[in-house]
Amino acid sequence: MHGLLEQFVAELPERAQAIRRALEQSDFETLLRLAHQLKGSAGGYGFPTITDAARQLEEAARTTRELSAIDREVKQMIDLCRRATAEAPESNEDRPMRSNR
Repeated sequence: MHGLLEQFVAELPERAQAIRRALEQSDFETLLRLAHQLKGSAGGYGFPTITDAARQLEEAARTTRELSAIDREVKQMIDLCRRATAEAPESNEDRPMRSNR
């Protein structure tokens, strides 16, 4: 499980940039899909704050086409992904995981 968690965290920057690109291209279908996928996977890996941010982004993308509102949600989610990546433990399985996700 540790390896899967490391892979999830390592992929967060790429996921965040894909969401940013979808917003920049006003591709709401892709934005919804990516937010939905992140919501599920973050929840499964124990990142409730990222799950909540992805849920809020998904809701904003579904209910409004106001780019500034969606942009705020994207920025918040990207910030959470960056923090999770920065706080991820090194690839040392003996080192305990941080619990403040």
